[in-house]
Amino acid sequence: MDWDLFAVLSEEERRDVLRSAHRRRFAKREIIFHEGDPGDALHLLASGRVALRVTTPLGDMATLAVLGPGHYFGEMALISPASRNSTALALEPVETLTLHRDRLDELRERHREIDRFLLDALMREVRRLSHSLLEALYVPVDKRVLRRLVDLATLYADGTETTIIPLTQEDLAQLAGTTRPTANTVLRRAEEAGDLLISRGRIEILNVDGLARRAR
Repeated sequence: MDWDLFAVLSEEERRDVLRSAHRRRFAKREIIFHEGDPGDALHLLASGRVALRVTTPLGDMATLAVLGPGHYFGEMALISPASRNSTALALEPVETLTLHRDRLDELRERHREIDRFLLDALMREVRRLSHSLLEALYVPVDKRVLRRLVDLATLYADGTETTIIPLTQEDLAQLAGTTRPTANTVLRRAEEAGDLLISRGRIEILNVDGLARRAR
């Protein structure tokens, strides 16, 4: 597995980072870390999919993102030590490579480019948040729902003609920043167009290209 985050590192630096990481495995529905836990490690996602969730002002849990192999999470713990700002949940069996802050500090003493590695992680997060804010302010809600569907279809694609997204309509609504009834309306229209099928606890994507066209 290769991570885009490593693009700024040399081959030697990349090997040192991987040698300093610890392999961890998590069962389906296992909590990797809780919101409010001490932030002390970066997780490089090697296999499986992870949901990042936060507590809303009303005390509910909302899904912010779903990540798959090649993604990473928890990077803020290495940049600015603080408590975790989200809960990471394994949606299926998950394997990560975990890089703790103390090991990273040792690497920084040997490799100056590690600081660029951290800066790149920070800038990627800033760009992601900026993009999310622009969408929330200026993109119609139906297009946001469709875009999240396309993102998830890419994340869960397995090379077959159809793609199964094993998430609920509530999960999709949270990812799109809307309500479940609104997300359901968008899904029903897409189902009528023949682009997907809705069933309990999952969405079957039949025509991702069609969804992508209507999400523009």
